[in-house]
Amino acid sequence: MKIALLQLDPTVGDLRGNADLIAKAARDAGGVDLCVTSEMALLGYPPRDLLLNGGFINQSWSVLEDLAGELKSSPPVLVGTAEPNPADVGRPLFNAAALIFRGEIVRTFHKTLLPTYDVFDEDRYFEPARDPQILDLGRKKLGVSICEDIWNDRDFWRRRRYHVDPVEELVTSGAQTIINLSASPFTVGKQAHREAMLGAMAAKYRIPFLYVNQVGGNDDLVFDGRSCAFDPSGMLIARGKGFQEDVVSVDLGPPGGFIEADDFSPESEIWRALVLGVKDYSRKCGFKGAIIGLSGGIDSALTAAIASEALGKERVLGVLMPSPYTSMASIEDAECLAKSLGMRTMTLPITDIMNTFEENLSLAFKDLPRDVTEENLQARIRGNLLMALSNKFGAVLLTTGNKSELAVGYCTIYGDMSGGLAVISDVPKTMVYRIARWLNTRRVLIPESSITKAPTAELKPHQTDQDTLPPYEVLDEILRRHVELHQSRDEISQAGFDPDVVRRVLGMVKSAEFKRKQSAPGIKVTDRAFGSGWRMPIACRSYNV
Repeated sequence: MKIALLQLDPTVGDLRGNADLIAKAARDAGGVDLCVTSEMALLGYPPRDLLLNGGFINQSWSVLEDLAGELKSSPPVLVGTAEPNPADVGRPLFNAAALIFRGEIVRTFHKTLLPTYDVFDEDRYFEPARDPQILDLGRKKLGVSICEDIWNDRDFWRRRRYHVDPVEELVTSGAQTIINLSASPFTVGKQAHREAMLGAMAAKYRIPFLYVNQVGGNDDLVFDGRSCAFDPSGMLIARGKGFQEDVVSVDLGPPGGFIEADDFSPESEIWRALVLGVKDYSRKCGFKGAIIGLSGGIDSALTAAIASEALGKERVLGVLMPSPYTSMASIEDAECLAKSLGMRTMTLPITDIMNTFEENLSLAFKDLPRDVTEENLQARIRGNLLMALSNKFGAVLLTTGNKSELAVGYCTIYGDMSGGLAVISDVPKTMVYRIARWLNTRRVLIPESSITKAPTAELKPHQTDQDTLPPYEVLDEILRRHVELHQSRDEISQAGFDPDVVRRVLGMVKSAEFKRKQSAPGIKVTDRAFGSGWRMPIACRSYNV
């Protein structure tokens, strides 16, 4: 039996467009016995509260019926979708896989485990399956599972999240192969973990495991594809392309397929995820290009490099906005970057605008010392100019702040936080440097001085980030422990960090919550980002932070 894994890049809500993607991939697969899409491929994942719109769900079934008719002469196709729950109790929908064959919707299969952690909130919409989902095809019994259903093996996980194991139930019910329709968001290092888990389960049950994943960017999430298959010994026998659409053909007897080469280094993974995230966000939102404020620093340099790779250098505009505190070296670094990338630039000096602002505020600020207020005015002037260009040109403004800055509030609301997409807002500062150096080993794009000079916002004379923040190596590790590992102040201090520094950093994280709630969406690349999976209150008193 040959099965084609249709690794596609759907757009959320584009039912007709997604159906066309599925139809073309199914026809291109050729000579297979079954095609399988990713989770909710017809709707695009995650559809979020579109699922509460009954008209949208009804339309999706109409489109699914049309798709079945279009593929009347094709092999059967398992299509990820959402199915209404006819019962008068429970959630209104099932997260489903619909089998279409010979012009009809033959039957449906339902997801059992509904995640409600991090970026997931599926219990809001879906009723869980109650019974094992077996597809009899030819002489094979295929166990159909959907995404989270495979993430609960008692022998792989030290602590399981759920009381039931759908895979175990499928095998007990006679499944000879496990097929998983997935929409598993990318985080750095996750594919290696997926493959270890899937291989372990295949070897445990001595049956093949096939996993098909969505690819592409939808809002803050990027899906890396890398659909794969394992034989009964747990050996990897097929893998699809990373961060690209693909059709992966897998033969179950004897097991075999093509293993796409990949680079699992963090720098490569994050770079490709960010490029895909920017490309799809711009395309799916209908932006004509991108605008970036170029400071000469490492963050704007990396953001510009990502945008140029994602959209093409001709669609990216870099804007230099020097103030009296901007060094000539910073201007030269920004110009050097733009030249190496081949992108267009524009210079809008802000000195006169700063003077006008200060003159208008002079009476209100009479007898008050200069402080961060005047510094923030500069960032807000720049933000206004950049947003004006964005409005006029129909281009998305890409903000350039990194995760370290966003975590502690080292950014100006309505200033450098202005924009439509925060490209590197989930990339810690130390990783920004690592990616820049890695990028320059392939082709020198980022000026060396942008990498080696002390980071600075240049909002006052002789300013550096470390006037206010601990060294980034220290800051990023404290933040990693607190944000991603959920460690408290005492736990982090006990790991060897200065308790006063820890107390100050965690206090900054808490006080900056109101800023993060108003920030542009970012692209998630770590296990916990300041996006849809971050649900901290703004007005609160926290113990031990």
